[in-house]
Amino acid sequence: MSTFAMNTVCTIIPALRYRDAPAAIDWLCSAFGFERNAIHPDGAGGIVHAQLTFGNGMIMLSTASDDEWGRRIAQPDQIGGRETQCACLVVSDPDAHYAMAMAAGATIVDGIKDNDYGGRGYSARDPEGHMWWFGSYDPWKAET
Repeated sequence: MSTFAMNTVCTIIPALRYRDAPAAIDWLCSAFGFERNAIHPDGAGGIVHAQLTFGNGMIMLSTASDDEWGRRIAQPDQIGGRETQCACLVVSDPDAHYAMAMAAGATIVDGIKDNDYGGRGYSARDPEGHMWWFGSYDPWKAET
């Protein structure tokens, strides 16, 4: 274990920005199965800080804004739909999760399939273009 890592539930928490963070929260919960942990509105219809959980994992998100931090983070549509990273979530039933995401209108990038390295999964984009991967491959239990 890294000498700097805190002994806590999860030490890596992705943070995202959404133009319509309230709608993103609703969609991420219904389409991908996240649960609301904390939501802090900004008083102007946006979100200053939100925490959504998925099992023992978490993401944080807020409304995209033209502030110092916001100018460091590009939205996918500003860079041709590309991403510099993708959150990977381990799910117990990839086929059922895939069906839920499809029913909610997720844009499927890579359809559900068995992976050469183990597990089964798929990748999708949310309504604002952020890329996500969901699958049964668990790197903590995989043979190296």
